[in-house]
Amino acid sequence: MALRSAVLLSVGFLLVFTRGALTSKGPATVPIRLSVESDLSNMPPESYSSFVVEGGVLLGALRRLQETQKDFKFTVKEDPDFGLLLESVNGVAGDEREQTYWEILSESSGEYSRLDVGLGCYTPKANEHIILKFSTWSKQ
Repeated sequence: MALRSAVLLSVGFLLVFTRGALTSKGPATVPIRLSVESDLSNMPPESYSSFVVEGGVLLGALRRLQETQKDFKFTVKEDPDFGLLLESVNGVAGDEREQTYWEILSESSGEYSRLDVGLGCYTPKANEHIILKFSTWSKQ
């Protein structure tokens, strides 16, 4: 009886942790679109395509993109209070003295919204358009 319970419990954990992400071909994937934009230059937006495994986070899509596209690079830094912050994209880094930073947005039907969590926690939806936007802020 104990062995049967242990086996059922193990199968249950496996189902919970995979959350349907496994198929006969491996983990299911979720495609996303990614744009890199700047409020501070006249450069046209750069567009990319990537994906995450189902239930995966945005950081995985960025890493996958960096591994497959030689013209896309990014760095992150870890903040003890806020987790991973996007530090630079394609060689352009935010600078506290110049009040610049990389904002992460989601676009849907022309409406833009800031992500409510960082790139290490955000789970993109299928075909979501993520914008990495170089912006400024004003101190108040």
